[in-house]
Amino acid sequence: MLQRQKAAGMTGYFSSPFPRRTSVSVDVGGVVVGGGAPVIVQSMTNTDTADIDQTVAQVAALHRAGSEIVRITVDRDESAAAVPRIHERLQRLGINVPLVGDFHYIGHKLLADHPACAEALAKYRINPGNVGFKDKKDRQFADIVEMAIRHDKPVRIGVNWGSLDQELLTRLMDDNQDKGFPLTAQEVMREAIVQSAILSAEMAEEIGLGREKIILSAKVSGVQDLIAVYTELATRSNHALHLGLTEAGMGSKGIVASSAAMGILLQQGIGDTIRISLTPEPNGDRTREVQVSQELLQTMGFRQFVPIVAACPGCGRTTSTVFQELAQNIQADLRKNMPVWRDKYPGVENLKVAVMGCIVNGPGESKHADIGISLPGTGEMPTAPVFVDGKKAATLRGPSIAADFEKMVADYIEQRFGRGKAAAE
Repeated sequence: MLQRQKAAGMTGYFSSPFPRRTSVSVDVGGVVVGGGAPVIVQSMTNTDTADIDQTVAQVAALHRAGSEIVRITVDRDESAAAVPRIHERLQRLGINVPLVGDFHYIGHKLLADHPACAEALAKYRINPGNVGFKDKKDRQFADIVEMAIRHDKPVRIGVNWGSLDQELLTRLMDDNQDKGFPLTAQEVMREAIVQSAILSAEMAEEIGLGREKIILSAKVSGVQDLIAVYTELATRSNHALHLGLTEAGMGSKGIVASSAAMGILLQQGIGDTIRISLTPEPNGDRTREVQVSQELLQTMGFRQFVPIVAACPGCGRTTSTVFQELAQNIQADLRKNMPVWRDKYPGVENLKVAVMGCIVNGPGESKHADIGISLPGTGEMPTAPVFVDGKKAATLRGPSIAADFEKMVADYIEQRFGRGKAAAE
């Protein structure tokens, strides 16, 4: 399965500098999670799933942005009835991304009443904190697991501290009070989250669901809590793990918090799939969370999704904004074209472009890139040397420097990764 996944166009994957945690691989609609497979990028829609047109459009946008698994809310009969139609529409569009059903409270009933929904989904997400309450909890959890077995689907047992099993937490708090050296309330909370995930997985296996059908997650909103919980979970289980910081927040705060927490865990070899849950701006672009997830994995050297554009931060030598605008335009152009280029130019995601603003580091950085330009800084000669594969290839002048370099980048990509490469071979 892993070899098939790589052959199907999975973007570049680098070995971690630290050993990956050994986990059981899970096939989610043809995408391998765990078992040494590349860390998978996930996302979630925020549309009303019953609105088929909007949901199809957003799933398509998320997938084109690079999401390899997309989760959708299934919260009522209308949503469940829409799922097979959403799946069918996506298939007609050539979008084969696995869909995960996010169930809370009545998932057992929705799956039983809508077998076409149960079949169309690639995975079910169960929250053990609200799958049922009191004497109904175990039965309703078992109903969903049995449905997964019947339809040969994996499940993600997703614990969230905002909806943690209160019976389990209360029991652990009571037990803790009787200890000679009791834990802090925060430590008990962390233990309850870990136990909820592990005990639920054990129950699912007792019902008959194989370990190769189970993914675990244990989401909290604090960075240190997330690191502690997943470190413990990774020690006490070999299930595939989905990483995510819940309620991370908006903008830079959400990006920094998620990157700090998941970066540490990934560096330790923990994590088989990730989602960076950003609160979007009103009418904001939902695909931003996919881009940030890719940038995290790429920055850490675990995977390669789009060509890298190295650009200097600017200083008193670079009072012009030309190099900033050029770097921005090239990065945007590369990302925009990647959905087509992945097939047209195999390997293009490994390209490195440098756009530098003055003579201090410009030529050196440009030589280290596949193709790079050193633009003139304040007071320098109005010329821009271009380096290709480490050698000076041209010197650009005049008002069309930016346009000329953009054309050189396009020509280089065609020559190295496209028809030029085929002709040379």
